[in-house]
Amino acid sequence: MSITLTKAPFKADLVGSLLRPENLQQARKAYKEGSISAEQLREVETKEIKRIVDKQIEVGLKAVSDGEFRRRFWHTDFLEHLNGVEGYVPETGFVFHGEEETEKYDVRNIGKISFNPDHPFLKDFSLFHDIVDGRAVAKQTIPSPNQLFNPGIRDESIYPDIEEYADDIIQTYRDALRAFYDAGVRYLQFDDVYIAGLSSPDIPFNDGTFNREQLIDLALRVVNGVLEGKPDDLYVTTHLCRGNYRSNWAFAGSYKRIAPTLFAKENVNGFFLEYDDDRSGDFKPLEYIPNGGAQVVLGLVTSKSGELEDKEKIKARIEEASQYVPLEQLALSTQCGFASTHHGNKLTEEDQWRKLKFIVEIANEVWGF
Repeated sequence: MSITLTKAPFKADLVGSLLRPENLQQARKAYKEGSISAEQLREVETKEIKRIVDKQIEVGLKAVSDGEFRRRFWHTDFLEHLNGVEGYVPETGFVFHGEEETEKYDVRNIGKISFNPDHPFLKDFSLFHDIVDGRAVAKQTIPSPNQLFNPGIRDESIYPDIEEYADDIIQTYRDALRAFYDAGVRYLQFDDVYIAGLSSPDIPFNDGTFNREQLIDLALRVVNGVLEGKPDDLYVTTHLCRGNYRSNWAFAGSYKRIAPTLFAKENVNGFFLEYDDDRSGDFKPLEYIPNGGAQVVLGLVTSKSGELEDKEKIKARIEEASQYVPLEQLALSTQCGFASTHHGNKLTEEDQWRKLKFIVEIANEVWGF
């Protein structure tokens, strides 16, 4: 198996998810109704992944994703296949800004947590890696280990001590990283919405047991514990996401509350940060990023609408951010994926490709990408 080595993230990069095409949506519906088999659905998924890999390479991206085309949600499909975790339908969904309620689906802890060596994502990546065939870097995205600290997931009768819970999550993700590495992954991204809650003025899930600083410290310990001893040529980034559901968001708040701890000390190779609107605050928290440390991928181009931004304004914002982080340590992407769930954001596939090509063009002009 040939492996393309890289140093990620790239100056023009993508978060991960892409809009599901209509034929894939119809195939998924047909499978749910029982009119096609799992194998037939997988054939449609594979065909569409081949198409969008070619398209990502065509627009000039050096890292490509499978669009998360085999998933319904950005996080539950991975988490529910860990040992000790199951997916289920709760009584209510999550309330997003502008949405009454999201589709009802979540995960919960039902036993001791460990990594499943037969996790379906490993097979999925192997096929995806073969499709890419060295023409670009095959990027793998998974939910951050911190997602398992969201309210309602931990069963306190199984894990009365949160530290024991954290230790098992750390080991689970260490085993996951090793399994993905052995499958050929060299560029892995943690998607972390949990951190957005810790950045918010009012922590939405805090029951009073722990204060904000304790939760931030725990989040740092978990990620750094997972990354301890990882292979040097496995590049791991984290995307700090404020929610992305049918072009709506879940959280607001500057990164200032987490920056002194997470920006300064989290041992990732890059931070994908949302900076596409006023909810994100200013760039000042970036001053905590160590000089010469993690790359900062500025999410200045929105994935929530099809309208193309003003190129000169994007360049001016990159220049503004370079007051806090050296220009060579910055990069550019959309603030989030285009379809964190199968529903997708409110723009067309043509809009999506135009946005990604736009990012590549700017990166070429700013960094000689």
